Amino acid sequence: MPRPSAAEEDLVRQAGRALSRHGLVHAYGHCSLRLDAGHFLVSPAKPLGLVANDDACSVVPLDGPLPDGVLGEVRIHREIYRLRPEVCGVVRSMPPRVMTLGTARITPRARHGFGAYFAPQPPLWDDPQLLRSDEQAAALAEQMGPARAIVMRGNGAVTAGTSLEEAVVLTWYLEDAARVEFEARAAGIAESGVILSEAEAAQRATWAGAIRERMWAHLTAESGKP
Repeated sequence: MPRPSAAEEDLVRQAGRALSRHGLVHAYGHCSLRLDAGHFLVSPAKPLGLVANDDACSVVPLDGPLPDGVLGEVRIHREIYRLRPEVCGVVRSMPPRVMTLGTARITPRARHGFGAYFAPQPPLWDDPQLLRSDEQAAALAEQMGPARAIVMRGNGAVTAGTSLEEAVVLTWYLEDAARVEFEARAAGIAESGVILSEAEAAQRATWAGAIRERMWAHLTAESGKP
């Protein structure tokens, strides 16, 4: 097993507290960071907003059983890392608007800038049950494919990024896309509202200009304190 650095553990704890403070997780949710080709580091098995600076994260291998004390749905992270070598950060979250839309089997369409990162829209995992088996987790990762997010019906979402910071930022973007989708439907403009074209979405979904870094700084401001 590789030994994570203090900086890597701090990053996972910081990410978890930021997700909690912005209402993207609550008692449930977890986040992880890839360590190498065969292992990742996952947040402590407790509400992320309660994670203290001395709470140890867990190293999880991509092969073999989950280590003792690791939450069952961490299998989702493992299967995504196994399937997608470019992914270095995963977040399992419970964003409120994403949850609301997901109960109706709706995922947000690319109506505005933040929605462009998931164009044309995130896939839907159409099963409200918790994922407690390797087979379920592998099926979800397969359905997610190369997408940056997948919505789970009545059960939150999963985002995947090239870093943990990116996965956290994408979680906020996904919730904002769900907010716009929800409000557009509530206002009766769901069908008449303009959806970004494939070209518009591809151009808008950029990380140039420190876009990711600025949102990460916003989300983690003062998150070093539990």
